[in-house]
Amino acid sequence: MLLIPALVAVALYFSPTLSQKADITPPETVSNRSEETTVAVEKPCSNEHPEWRQAQVIDGVKINEAPSCEPDNPYDIAVAVKGANNVSMQTLMQTHLAQDALTMTDDLDNDGDPDVIHIKLEVVELNGASPDGNFLINTYDIAPGIQPGLWVFAPKSSGMALKNFNSLVANPLLRAPSPVIRVEQGDKVYITLENTHYLPHTIHLHGVDHAWETAAGDDNDGMEEHPVFPGKSHTYEIQPRHAGTMFYHCHVQTAQHYMMGLNGMFIVEENRPDNWVQTFNIGAGQVRHPSVEVQKSYDQEYDLYYQSVDKKLAQIIQNANDPRLIAHRMSREYNMTESFENYFMLNGHSFPYTLRDAVIAANENEDIKLHVANAQRSLVALHIHGHKATITAYDGVEQPAGTQLTRDVFDIAPAQRLDLRLRTQNNGLDSYGPGLWMFHDHVPTGTTTDGMEPGGNMAILAYKPLLDEQGMPKMHQALLDQVFNKDYYAKKQAVWGEGDFAPLLGEAGLIAPDYVQIIIFGLAAGLSIGLVILVVLVYKRKQKR
Repeated sequence: MLLIPALVAVALYFSPTLSQKADITPPETVSNRSEETTVAVEKPCSNEHPEWRQAQVIDGVKINEAPSCEPDNPYDIAVAVKGANNVSMQTLMQTHLAQDALTMTDDLDNDGDPDVIHIKLEVVELNGASPDGNFLINTYDIAPGIQPGLWVFAPKSSGMALKNFNSLVANPLLRAPSPVIRVEQGDKVYITLENTHYLPHTIHLHGVDHAWETAAGDDNDGMEEHPVFPGKSHTYEIQPRHAGTMFYHCHVQTAQHYMMGLNGMFIVEENRPDNWVQTFNIGAGQVRHPSVEVQKSYDQEYDLYYQSVDKKLAQIIQNANDPRLIAHRMSREYNMTESFENYFMLNGHSFPYTLRDAVIAANENEDIKLHVANAQRSLVALHIHGHKATITAYDGVEQPAGTQLTRDVFDIAPAQRLDLRLRTQNNGLDSYGPGLWMFHDHVPTGTTTDGMEPGGNMAILAYKPLLDEQGMPKMHQALLDQVFNKDYYAKKQAVWGEGDFAPLLGEAGLIAPDYVQIIIFGLAAGLSIGLVILVVLVYKRKQKR
């Protein structure tokens, strides 16, 4: 009888409760060490072509150093400067450019550079459905595991659209954003759209000086009433008199085609002698062969191109490959007024891929020219940490010195362009000193990727001593291991699911039961019940006697 209350007391003491204490002490008092994980992550930098980073001369074209992880193909730059007709076949064969993608002839003003420029563009689909199976074709990742459907203008190309026969990945020439196009003031420029796509498109030269009609009386404004249908081509003729940072985009069903990516920056450089400009800047970013006028006033030049994507719109081309279905769903079912911006890109990528090709790499005491364009549907509020830059031009119109504003946040409306002068002089105003200074859209959604942060259009203004030999920022290894993982942006892992703080901030999950407690409780309770039954039986037996 004495044993029964003792066993009941033990059972009550060890009885499981409906909730169990997590037994986590905040790290201010106890250091928690997480177990090593085996989650595979991408290499932050593939380092596929380290030789492309070097300053070099190809077919007489001087190409500046590019310390970034994924530098431009210098052979593309050589062709973009001299034209496919003025470089060696050996150089052209190192690119994916067609022989007639860019031709330059006739020095009309006898100043040492060509003045008749022929440009041929195509429309390319990225991450679209394939008729051959349940997979995407011409794949292009904007971030780890993120492949929205996109359309882009691209220079006319040769060879396969894919990297090789065993790949579904688009070759490097076919990427977002549509290339930045540069010509010289006064050049006679002929831009031919060869529409190899399955829907009609146009090219509207937004802000670029052009006549409404061509010399033959054909459309020259690229409006919706003059579409270029599949398999057709059309040539737009311009001879721009005004220099500045302009824009171009498709004007067929603009709400949809524009937001699918058919837009790009168009820059008219000032006319100067011997001024061979870099006609294409593939993927935007650093201009490795600046114009004569830019070299006089600046140490470096960058193009910064901001875009956004509505994943509902982007998925239309991934769920069908019949042009009639795509046209129906995009034109008559999809409603732009009910759309969202899910993905935010800088130069065709979202963070962390912006660290590969959108880093501004600077030295102290440099003057850097930035061309900034907003191709998003929403406002961009560009903020550069540690620096204040000066607006030198709005929408291609140079501002008088007395009206140039120096700020650290720049409001850029949709389709608007700014030219900025960024100085890295450590004087407390232009620069606070060397560092790995982030620059980003200060509209909070801009630094997210489908709601996950860090993401979006975040990038870094990096002083060169703080970049490693592959052009990646130093002191960021823990962050890079976390975000170069497609599971992170698929929302399959905790934001702080790695490292010392994972027990406190990682997945909550289910707590493992205390099996010793359960066993002791079961034994004590079972023995108590058994003894009670035994006592009752003994008592009844005595009563019968």
